[in-house]
Amino acid sequence: MGMIKEFKEFAVKGNVVDMAVGIVIGAAFGKIITSLVADVIMPPIGVALGGVDFSSLSIIVQKAFDKKPAVVISYGKFLQTIIDFIIIAFAIFMAVKGMNSLKKKEAAAAPAAPPNQEVLLAEIRDLLKKNNPSN
Repeated sequence: MGMIKEFKEFAVKGNVVDMAVGIVIGAAFGKIITSLVADVIMPPIGVALGGVDFSSLSIIVQKAFDKKPAVVISYGKFLQTIIDFIIIAFAIFMAVKGMNSLKKKEAAAAPAAPPNQEVLLAEIRDLLKKNNPSN
């Protein structure tokens, strides 16, 4: 019984739920970025490079014969994956950078109150000045 109770406490903790939500949102965001790269960014890059489709670039190591398929090194798919990664990493970097700048603006808008210790020390200083005008 103890293990089931312990698992239930673990599963409903805020951290686990937050992590699950983050993973689901991250997967959906990944699909959006993948579509952005494949459907919006790469076609103009392909046109700019003379209509090259990176994914079709390959080297045939051994041609197909009889019923055996050809042995192919598909380096174009690898190049495409690297380009996708760089674009996706940059897009995520820009998103995080934007979110961080928003957080900084919020932090700057609401200055933090000084700690209680500092407030008390300032009050004591003011009282000492008031009671001892020679300083």
